[in-house]
Amino acid sequence: MTKYIVVVGGVISGVGKGVATASIGRIMKEYGFSVTAIKIDPYINCDAGTLRPTEHGEVWVTDDGGEIDQDLGTYERFLGQALPKLNNITTGQVYKSVIEQERKGDFLGETVQFIPHIPNEIKRRVREAGNNSDIALIEIGGTAGDYENVPFLFAMKSMEREI
Repeated sequence: MTKYIVVVGGVISGVGKGVATASIGRIMKEYGFSVTAIKIDPYINCDAGTLRPTEHGEVWVTDDGGEIDQDLGTYERFLGQALPKLNNITTGQVYKSVIEQERKGDFLGETVQFIPHIPNEIKRRVREAGNNSDIALIEIGGTAGDYENVPFLFAMKSMEREI
């Protein structure tokens, strides 16, 4: 069963959570564990391809064409392995997916609400990205106090209880 390590920042963004996450992953890999890393970005964009680089840094392009925050590139370099675009989760992707599911009738007439549908989609994506790894590192971008991180923090706490 996959073990999860969640990395969340304090009060300042851009202080090295990505490097810390990648370093933890490298250490775990040196001990023989299979490791993957997941970057959660709280912005509503579906990917980093249209973000201003002076604000968010370089865009990392994965082998399967994902345009992702530069931290995923750091993970790949430290871990020495390619990561797929599903290892990036944004608020935009989550809401888009839930809305598409609702439009297809997947919820069978349920009222689609923040709780439980948004955290459930986040947890589903985290589990899918972490599948087949001993350890999945999850970096939640921004800071612990960012309101836009609430769905991700809520989902991780819920996952903790479930595991």
